[in-house]
Amino acid sequence: MKKTILAIVFMAVAMVSCQDKTKDKLEDAKEAVGAEVDQKLDTVSQKVEKAIDSTQSKTGQLLEKGAKKLDKAANELKEAAKK
Repeated sequence: MKKTILAIVFMAVAMVSCQDKTKDKLEDAKEAVGAEVDQKLDTVSQKVEKAIDSTQSKTGQLLEKGAKKLDKAANELKEAAKK
């Protein structure tokens, strides 16, 4: 009977000990995943900002080209109207 009780006590202690280790591992994993997600978000936001800046720059250049073409066309219309 003593052996059975000791075996049960030993099993209970082992289970509690394992639960603590498992909780520690889960906490470490959670922190690691959180850090990785933060890094990914930073990387994505930097790429998005770069893409936005590039798009704005290209859009500005296209608008300038368009404005120049409109000015040229307007000047050609003025010359044609004079004739």
